[in-house]
Amino acid sequence: MKRSPTPRSERRRASGPVTAAERITSLDAVRGVAVLGILPMNALAFGLASAAYFNVSAGGIRQPFDWVVGVTAMIFVNQKMMALFSLLFGVGVVVFADRAKAKGRRVVWLSLWRFVLLLAVGIAHTAVWDGDVLVLYALCAPIVLLVRKLPTALLISSGVALALAGSITAPLFQSTVGPDGAELGDLWFTDMGDMSAAVAGWFYLNVAGRALGLMLIGVALFRLGIVQGQRDDGYYRRMARWGLVAGTAVTAAEFVFRIATDWSPDYALTGQIPTGLGTIPMALGYMALIIMWNRRSSHHIERFRRVGKMALTNYLTQTVLGVTMLTLWWDDVDLSRTMIAAWILGVWGLQLWWSTWWMARFRYGPFEWAWRCATYRTRQPLRQKAPASG
Repeated sequence: MKRSPTPRSERRRASGPVTAAERITSLDAVRGVAVLGILPMNALAFGLASAAYFNVSAGGIRQPFDWVVGVTAMIFVNQKMMALFSLLFGVGVVVFADRAKAKGRRVVWLSLWRFVLLLAVGIAHTAVWDGDVLVLYALCAPIVLLVRKLPTALLISSGVALALAGSITAPLFQSTVGPDGAELGDLWFTDMGDMSAAVAGWFYLNVAGRALGLMLIGVALFRLGIVQGQRDDGYYRRMARWGLVAGTAVTAAEFVFRIATDWSPDYALTGQIPTGLGTIPMALGYMALIIMWNRRSSHHIERFRRVGKMALTNYLTQTVLGVTMLTLWWDDVDLSRTMIAAWILGVWGLQLWWSTWWMARFRYGPFEWAWRCATYRTRQPLRQKAPASG
């Protein structure tokens, strides 16, 4: 049955301060899954050559099961979890601005100061690991703040166009790559130098466009009440079914093609077009599943909510653990994708446990608390007023 358009007054209420328990917990739950979900791809950058992140055949393959691990991650995780993370970041910009306005604060200046602080954290994080996304997010955030009141349809159309910028321009940039693929450099090969300027330009366009595009889509979904869980189960079931079926089918087609062409550099950039097309529907499908799960009260989903409440802390500690263990301690170990997958499971278990323990005692994660104190330039309460269950 066709759903009637959401009344404008309802959309305005949805953009106000978040107070309803389900709305808050749905955001935390999605964010928790997303921050854990970005680790499988980031771990490849910690433990293998950078080319292995983009080219499954470029590293970490020691047995047939490594192929299964690699291709599974590329289909179900690559770009999809970062898309969720970006989507939620866009939501966060709007939630913060709306809450600041409701409290009579100077929205623009307070938000910009918050972005500057995030940029500083990102720069420090980049000194530890060059795969940081916080700098990019901090640079995109003022744009999101500026356009957050645009019509929903324009936010969605602009967001989709930006998110697909890498896919749309891939044929143009692929044409700059010679027969030997030397221009691809360490994007595709383990034994070559840096990417050419053209390929690097495509890479940054692809990453930045997708991040900003998903942020804008996140703002639109927030205005429509979708990301807060305000629609009925039938709506989310349809979103999950169509998003995951369509997205998985399109993305899987890429790897059928990759295997058929033996991971040829002739299609290094154009070959990723299916993943680019499948990322948005899969991310929305995952989001719908998580929102439905969030409605079923259980201690399992509560653990993921708590991971989400301290997403910044967990993201940064993933880097500390990854760089320390996979990059430094095990630098002389020929790591396989299966070995890295086992390490990922261990980190997931640790972060689920540690987040549950911490949030039972404190209101914010360590870095979230520091960011909040610096944002308002005053010490914020940290300890819970009373011990929380779990």
